Formats: sequence, structure tokens, C-alpha cells
Amino acid sequence: LFGLEKAPAETKAAPTLEFGGHLVSATPYLEAGQWQLCGVISKEIDGVRKEHRFIRADRFTDRETAIEMTFLKARLLVEQSGDRLYDRA
Repeated sequence: LFGLEKAPAETKAAPTLEFGGHLVSATPYLEAGQWQLCGVISKEIDGVRKEHRFIRADRFTDRETAIEMTFLKARLLVEQSGDRLYDRA
């Protein structure tokens, strides 16, 4: 049987957005035919790059919506937690 291999996710560069001194990379990925909300929030603190990776249950039919919602979720996380995001293990 041909063509049954799992199709690779899009390899476009992760879109980024900066706010409040934090850099957000939207990294949605295909899961069960939909785009899973996923991203990375990072910030340099005392000369060290810190990261907080997050995945949410939200899925979308198109990549652009998943990216937009990733940025919205990241902004909420930054507003609620600030630099405490990086204290979590």
C-alpha cells in the first residue's frame, strides 16, 4: 500500500511575536487532522535564556488560526504569571 505513511507536519519557520520582554514562538502541529495549539515563551533572565513550553487541548482546522490562538494564550500566560513562568519545572 502506497501513501500510508504519516504525512510530515509543515516545516515552515515558527512565527514569533514579542511582548512584555518575552518572545513567543507559535509551534502548532498536526494531530488527528487538526492543528494542536502549542508554543514556546522565552526570555533572557540574568544572562540565561529561559523557556516555558506549553501545549493546550485546543485544536483548529487551519494553521493560521492555531498560530493566532497560540499568541493569545501566550499573552494570557505572560500577563498572569510574568517571569514566574520560568520557575516551573
